[in-house]
Amino acid sequence: MGTYLASVIDFNQGTMTMPMAKPTVAVIVGSNRRDSLNRRLAHALVRLGADKLDATFVRIDDLPMFNQDLEGNLPGEVVRYKAELARADGVLIVTPEHDRSIPAVLKNAVDWGARPYGKNVWAGKPGFITGTSPGAIGTALAQQHLRAVMTGLGMILLGGEAYITFKPDLLDAQGHIADETTKKFLQGFLDRFAALVATLAAKEPALT
Repeated sequence: MGTYLASVIDFNQGTMTMPMAKPTVAVIVGSNRRDSLNRRLAHALVRLGADKLDATFVRIDDLPMFNQDLEGNLPGEVVRYKAELARADGVLIVTPEHDRSIPAVLKNAVDWGARPYGKNVWAGKPGFITGTSPGAIGTALAQQHLRAVMTGLGMILLGGEAYITFKPDLLDAQGHIADETTKKFLQGFLDRFAALVATLAAKEPALT
């Protein structure tokens, strides 16, 4: 046959079973640097998890500095950003570490996601936090701070810690994770994250 349809027809029962759609994930890179190491890692993670997750990158570098004076009439960039997060079943955050903490561009995005009051898009959303740096502790402090913030905002975080030391041979020329040990390590996180997102998405009430 020239075409294979990914569906199963039970002629005895008269029913058709269609394949489950992959969970959708919003990807946030906590850097506005053009050649960010974390952006490269984020793209590699999306490739690695492509069979189980449908990922979309969400822009944060165009968001205005958070200001409560703007909450009454949200800027268009904020409206777009919050809508993209709200549509996603889960959020993957890949961040560098700036001065032992969360980069300013990422903290600004987190604040906009939580405001205005009553419009917190993080609450109940499954999340996976990781990041890379050339240093030995691979963004551990930034991730620790971010975990505290996101937990306080009600995000359901994947357990475990994924601190990645960036080395020249971490990614190949095509942007895939080349180091097999790291690839296996991150694949385990992505598999667990996909399962968490799918489980929570299945519990969401159907839209009418």
